[in-house]
Amino acid sequence: MSELTDILLDPALRPKLIDGCVRLIDAEVASKRGLSALPIKGGFKAVKAVRPGFVKTVVELLFDRFVEQMVPYHEAWVSGGKSGTFGGHLQKNASAVANSLLIVTDERASRSQMKSIKKIYSKLRPTAQGHVTSAIPGMGRLLDPHVK
Repeated sequence: MSELTDILLDPALRPKLIDGCVRLIDAEVASKRGLSALPIKGGFKAVKAVRPGFVKTVVELLFDRFVEQMVPYHEAWVSGGKSGTFGGHLQKNASAVANSLLIVTDERASRSQMKSIKKIYSKLRPTAQGHVTSAIPGMGRLLDPHVK
């Protein structure tokens, strides 16, 4: 295990971070505006209607893999002398971080047996990079109190 996994997967902290991730996702979706927001908000609403609690369940299932994807960024931040905050380092690499996180969701979506969820994901995936990138500052704020 890495230092980051030791911190973020600690059984006392993990549930708090998962709840924080769910709140971050809810806030990011709610913050979307304009016509381009309609598919995101509609897809999110549909997913929640198909399976209440689905977002939290998915975050719980994928959390450990998300943390694994963050390890190289943490190692780079540490080897760089921990210049600034870890969240700031993530923001500087936001596009790459978003891509790393989407690798996890892409893998999961490809294995899903739920056709309705796969359909929604495939419709939203083309714009996901931008949406996940815009959530990186919030992710940094969530992680910074724990990663020093």
